[in-house]
Amino acid sequence: MDYKGKLNRQFPAKISTTAFTSIYILHLVEKYGRMYGQKILDTINEQMGTRWKPSRGMVYPLLREMEDEGYLEAWWDEPDKRSIRYYRITEKGATHFEKMKIKYKSSFKDALKIVNTAIDEIYDGEI
Repeated sequence: MDYKGKLNRQFPAKISTTAFTSIYILHLVEKYGRMYGQKILDTINEQMGTRWKPSRGMVYPLLREMEDEGYLEAWWDEPDKRSIRYYRITEKGATHFEKMKIKYKSSFKDALKIVNTAIDEIYDGEI
């Protein structure tokens, strides 16, 4: 099937797992205020159940990267122990998050449309 002269073979949308996880982390930190890495993982798990769970190996490097980019501000709860590192979104991070929401909104909608169309076709509207 040809769409504007290009075949679209990527499914379901043009967004990487890393970009999706970054958007979701920024959403959570903006919504709940200060959060720490394990709380972010636990919150995603509570909200998504077993349907989607990013790994610690993805979330923690993203948190450090977003801190380096100035999107998140971070501090240790007990600096001497370095036990829990809290994060809060910065003004720069909030602006970046808004841009990401705009950039990927059509991808999310496309993915939803593709999946809903497939469900309707495969299950003849039974779901």
